[in-house]
Amino acid sequence: MNDRTSFRLASALIFGGELLFIGSGIFHPDRVPANQHPEVFAEYANSVYWGAVHMGQFAGMAVLLAGVIALVFALAGKAGVPGGFGRFAAISAGITIALTAVLQAVDGVTWKAASDAWLSAPAAEQPARLAAVEAVRWLEWGVRSYQRAILGMTLILVAAQIVVTVRIPRPIGYVMVLSGLAYIGQGIVVGAEGFSSNGTVPGLLGFVFDLAWMIWLVVMAWQRPQAVRPLAPAPAVAS
Repeated sequence: MNDRTSFRLASALIFGGELLFIGSGIFHPDRVPANQHPEVFAEYANSVYWGAVHMGQFAGMAVLLAGVIALVFALAGKAGVPGGFGRFAAISAGITIALTAVLQAVDGVTWKAASDAWLSAPAAEQPARLAAVEAVRWLEWGVRSYQRAILGMTLILVAAQIVVTVRIPRPIGYVMVLSGLAYIGQGIVVGAEGFSSNGTVPGLLGFVFDLAWMIWLVVMAWQRPQAVRPLAPAPAVAS
């Protein structure tokens, strides 16, 4: 696979995964503030599309991260062997996919089953059932905190590979770093406070920075062959 095809595949997977993730999230209920228990639990439990939304979000994130791994190998050039930053980025992306699967399983399956059991339980059992739903919610906070932090680290590692190889414009990597830092900020807030209003700014910044570097990557990959630069030759070693 030539350079241009590799970057086109990576950009298509990344941007396509982002669109799938956003499209699935449109159907996620959000009328009640997320930290307002138990009202938000009732709203979520009555959602018709809850399972499909979270399956779609997992699929979108998995496709996006597969694109990130493809980008790592595209940056490696014809040799196809990523350098230090690239290897760590690919491993980190794989860990993020696994954490995303756990997150969506907790949120999309376990939480739904617990909330349904709470709503359908006799009045005498509902306090205990509600406590179980809250425990699942706290588990979700913990998994999401680590998932966001590792996702941020993945983007920063890929950005480092972009800056080192200089195969595509370095500013794409700089914007990626900002996106990664925003995700790490989200992870810190979720781990400490759950879905509080303090997570709004890093969440919005992550969304904006994501769209910026993803669209830039798509334009670069599909615009002209000259946008992808060859790897710099290794310096000669004196004998």
